[in-house]
Amino acid sequence: MSISILQARRILQQAELLHSAEQVQSALHRVSRQINEELADAHPLVLSVMGGAVVFSGQLLPLLDFPLDFDYVHVTRYRDARQGGEMHWKVEPRENVRGRVVLLLDDILDEGHTLSALHERVLALGAEKCYSAVFADKQNGCDKPIRADFVAMEVPNRFVFGYGMDIQGAWRNLPAIYAVKE
Repeated sequence: MSISILQARRILQQAELLHSAEQVQSALHRVSRQINEELADAHPLVLSVMGGAVVFSGQLLPLLDFPLDFDYVHVTRYRDARQGGEMHWKVEPRENVRGRVVLLLDDILDEGHTLSALHERVLALGAEKCYSAVFADKQNGCDKPIRADFVAMEVPNRFVFGYGMDIQGAWRNLPAIYAVKE
């Protein structure tokens, strides 16, 4: 269950703006150029990780200037909570990934468990190669089991929301990145 509209508005009013909408768009365009350079001749299968990557995916795809196939996966460890828990698959990869170059799109690389599990699953299904792009890489000092191939921006080790990342189910729709006040 999501929080009430009053609670959501209070959280936003008390939050700290980390990256403006302009900074977010600049990072998006920079990472799209990097992906275009690397995957121009690959005709990849792009898998968006729902629901966090919906904003990143929706704005990134029109900036990619090569043919691609698109699908999504839905796996969660958060379920509207602030800390990750057990991995829960809602939708596994449906497209045939065997022999394909796959690009995973996710909103944030936090501890790396979700992206690592997706990467392993795609390779186990026979993908030729699996790349990953995240909008945000959280600088939490943890040894992560995976590094993203493409990162739009780094965020501090704080609870962040906006641009696809939610706080208790709210504010995925914000065009900028905010952090909960410490």
